Amino acid sequence: METLSPNIFTNDMKATIAFYQLLGFKITMSVPEEGDDLVWAMMVNGSVTMMFQTYESLADELPEISRKDGGSLILYINLKDIRGFFEQIKDKVPVLKGLETTFYGATEFSIKDNNDYVLTFAEHE
Repeated sequence: METLSPNIFTNDMKATIAFYQLLGFKITMSVPEEGDDLVWAMMVNGSVTMMFQTYESLADELPEISRKDGGSLILYINLKDIRGFFEQIKDKVPVLKGLETTFYGATEFSIKDNNDYVLTFAEHE
């Protein structure tokens, strides 16, 4: 195995793209390649890749996919300069837990994206 790229489902692709652009992600691929009615997009920030897809685009192919927003998981993202990143986004996104140092020595904070997914950012100093 080499990488893991979560494919997150969304009811509002435009809002999802705008949210992740606030976090510094950029679109690298999409379906269709151009236009406003995207059904899938890949976004990258450094070595972190996230994919976003509409529920409708896989409804027939994978009907088992839950139609509930959010999920029972946390997307854990390591980065450098966590304090600077936190200051950059803290007033633009819903912060669930502010900067804290954990018992295992990481500095972390958690936010919720526009699809109710929880993202925890961490720096292991």
